[in-house]
Amino acid sequence: MSIKSVQNTHTSTQIRQLHASLLDILSVMNKPQVDENLIKEAGIPLDRALFPLLVCIERFGPIGIVELADRVGRDHTTVSRQVVKLESLELVERQAGADRRMRKAVAAPKGKLMTDALDAARDRLGRDIFKTWEVDEMDNLVRLMRKFADTLKEVT
Repeated sequence: MSIKSVQNTHTSTQIRQLHASLLDILSVMNKPQVDENLIKEAGIPLDRALFPLLVCIERFGPIGIVELADRVGRDHTTVSRQVVKLESLELVERQAGADRRMRKAVAAPKGKLMTDALDAARDRLGRDIFKTWEVDEMDNLVRLMRKFADTLKEVT
C-alpha cells in the first residue's frame, strides 16, 4: 500500500468524523430550547423565530433580504415578513442599497442593545461549556474553526 493511499484513507476518515461532529453541533444548535435558553439568559423580550435574523442583521448588515434568507436557511418571502416585524419593533432599520431599489437591513440602536445582551448571555453560557478546557485548546479551536469557515466560504 502506498503512502498516498494511506494518507487519502486517513483524510477520508477525518472528513467523515468532522462531518459527524458538525452534524452533532448543528443538531444541538438547532434545538428550540437552545435559543429559548439564550433569550431567557439575556433577559430580552424577543420571539425565538426573530432571534437569528436580528443577530445576522447586526453581524452582517447592511444586508439584503435574499442574502439574509440564504444565511438562515429560510424562504426570502418569510424573511421579508419577519424583517418587517423587526422594523415594527424598532430593532431593525432599512437603508437604500447602492441601486436604490434594494433596501438593506441594519440593526437599529434598540436592536444593537439586544444583540449586546445576547452576546453577554452567550459568553456566560459558553464559559460553562469550556470551563474544563485548557487555554491553548480553546485558542486552537477558535483558530481552526475560523480557518475552516474561511476556506469553506472560498470553495462554495
